[in-house]
Amino acid sequence: MRGALHPRHASRSPRSLHVALPVGLVVTALGALWALSDAPSAAESAPLPPAPSVVAHLPGVDVSAVDPADPCADAAVRDALASGDDEAAVTAFGGGMAFRDAVVTGNAPCVSLSDPNRHWVVVNKSRALEPADHEPAGMTEASVQMTTASHLIDEDAASALAEMAAALRDAGAGELGMNNAYRSYGLQVSNYSDQVAQSGQSVVDLSSARPGFSEHQTGFAVDVVACGSGCGEIGAFGGTSESDWVAAHSWEYGFIIRYEPGQTGTTGYEPEPWHLRYVGPALAAAYHEGGFRSLEEFFGLPAAPDYPH
Repeated sequence: MRGALHPRHASRSPRSLHVALPVGLVVTALGALWALSDAPSAAESAPLPPAPSVVAHLPGVDVSAVDPADPCADAAVRDALASGDDEAAVTAFGGGMAFRDAVVTGNAPCVSLSDPNRHWVVVNKSRALEPADHEPAGMTEASVQMTTASHLIDEDAASALAEMAAALRDAGAGELGMNNAYRSYGLQVSNYSDQVAQSGQSVVDLSSARPGFSEHQTGFAVDVVACGSGCGEIGAFGGTSESDWVAAHSWEYGFIIRYEPGQTGTTGYEPEPWHLRYVGPALAAAYHEGGFRSLEEFFGLPAAPDYPH
């Protein structure tokens, strides 16, 4: 029983340790402990930095998507297109540059650059007329002096050409005449075939469109001549006073010079200062003010230097 009550290895009560400490050391230690207990913690003493003003005043983020306005949904645009008034349609878009921007960005599904009845149609070596034998309506006889039997032209273009010829005359820049404007598909077949027989296709393709690929078939293209001292040929138009005036002012009447120098790689044709294309005053102004030099560039279309094989 004794072994159970008093184990052999049971610990004994600790003995007291008596150590003598100098009084000064004790006082110093107690003072240090007092100072530490009385000092505020670092977290309590250091003030929190102010919240950044950007964060404090950051507005909420509006994550709702906003669709771009669709000009084609505008009643004025729809009415103008339905009536066939191209100039009113461009105006309803917000002007020539707004119209152009909407087309280039794909925000104008109601506008077709392939519609041969519209002032903005683009015809080139990679964009044939649809249909190829298209016959435009609204042709009229030009009121300026003519040098060929091709005297028909679109009504809007005819009015603009007459106004431009009068303004050129009043400015003392000579007299403007017309070599030809509208050419039918059949006439284009005949003209092109005759030229190829004389000069070869590769040469002719730089100056004359193949049937079904000609702007003249729309009635919006016109070849002008200088008639100040007797009407000359179209090839003699460049460098005349009439040519200089037309280059500077034709845009004011809705025309652009379709085939400019340095643009053969885009248009596929050599420069033709006599070949004017009617697009309407609003688009012509945007074309001029934007410094564009081809319809392909204006409407963001690929270059068309050659026909598809």
